Amino acid sequence: MMKYKWMILFCCIPFFSIAQETTLLFKEAVNLETQYKEQEALDKYRQILLNEPGNMKALLKAVELSCSTGERLPLKNDKRITFESAMSYAKRMVTTDSANAEGYYAIALVSGKMTEVETENKKTVQFVRDIKINADKALKLNPNHAMANFIEGKWHYEMVTLNWAKKLAVKTLYGGLPEPSLDDAIVYMEKCKALNPYFVLNMLTLGKAYKENRNPAKAMETLQRCVKLPTRTMDDPALKAEAQKILDSLQ
Repeated sequence: MMKYKWMILFCCIPFFSIAQETTLLFKEAVNLETQYKEQEALDKYRQILLNEPGNMKALLKAVELSCSTGERLPLKNDKRITFESAMSYAKRMVTTDSANAEGYYAIALVSGKMTEVETENKKTVQFVRDIKINADKALKLNPNHAMANFIEGKWHYEMVTLNWAKKLAVKTLYGGLPEPSLDDAIVYMEKCKALNPYFVLNMLTLGKAYKENRNPAKAMETLQRCVKLPTRTMDDPALKAEAQKILDSLQ
């Protein structure tokens, strides 16, 4: 009997070891993010995924950090490779848990990034369509998902402000998408603001939407709040500088 107890104990040791390593790697990754060392943090999340390929939290962080680090790469092909890696993580999230809103939000996020590097018109339009479809799926599962609300609002804003050639391509290649509107963009981004009041990019885009919707008073109010928000990511200083520039043009 004692022999079997020792066998069970030895079998359990690797699982305890992996759990401890995961906990430590998460702590290290969070600390690196607070220092704006995103690439190093991404490497930590990738280490977690080597041991736990279906860890949803690590997968989501790998998606988000791949998108933000990829955005800063100077070469378009390097951006594409990084975004494609992010998409593989996002799709793994949906495979791991198809009832979790996070996976669909992740696909919507990466699809938006892919529109920046895709050169073939039909594929670009497909990514534009995927943004909306997957943001819708995320919000159906969780209407209070702050980031999915932002992506939904940003989709409406960008569709309204796209040039006519791109709008025509979207309508021609893929019918059935709802007509975008600035009012809808504002509703979704206002909800994101209520859920995550410190999200700088949402506040900036919301201010732009109010400006585009010919509501300069609300645009100024929103942009003034934007420039006063705390800096939480590497991108925030540049985003707040953009908000200040728009604000100056309105005053």
